[in-house]
Amino acid sequence: MLSNLTGRKILLREMKEADWVDVHKYASLSAVCEYQPWGPNSEEDSWEFVQQVLADAKEYPRSRYVFAMIAEEKLIGSGEIAIRDFIDRKGEIGYIVHPDYWGLGYATEMAKLLIDFGFSQLNLHRISATCDPRNIGSVRVLEKAGMAREGTIRDDFLLHNGWRDSYIYGVLEQEWRK
Repeated sequence: MLSNLTGRKILLREMKEADWVDVHKYASLSAVCEYQPWGPNSEEDSWEFVQQVLADAKEYPRSRYVFAMIAEEKLIGSGEIAIRDFIDRKGEIGYIVHPDYWGLGYATEMAKLLIDFGFSQLNLHRISATCDPRNIGSVRVLEKAGMAREGTIRDDFLLHNGWRDSYIYGVLEQEWRK
């Protein structure tokens, strides 16, 4: 079991089986998955997501770390960092926040905690993230978290309404340490 990651306003802790109920509260909302290739989740989808997270946490070597985000004494989102390449020490972050908590700085704080965890605990050299160019909130989160936009991946994901481009963001260990 990992230690919790503690920020000014949030706590990130590893997921537990019972978290699927709170995960479903946001993963079932169309606004949350508007720019995602998944969702809105059924109860079964949310249950299976948490079951997969728990299974991934037992893998060795572990390549996926998913955290429940706790703020205001509630689970209001989740974030993850995945090791994409052990040799070249590359990772990728992602995050989801319940819409009732958008615009309050929680996602930015979560992104910073995930990046710091990646560099300080996972010994990564590069961390990336992608987001839909239309998702202005996520663009702001990644930029406020200290990541640089590096380009655009065209037709990166097939959504329910057509192909989606992705902005690619990245930050290097030496940039983060400054």
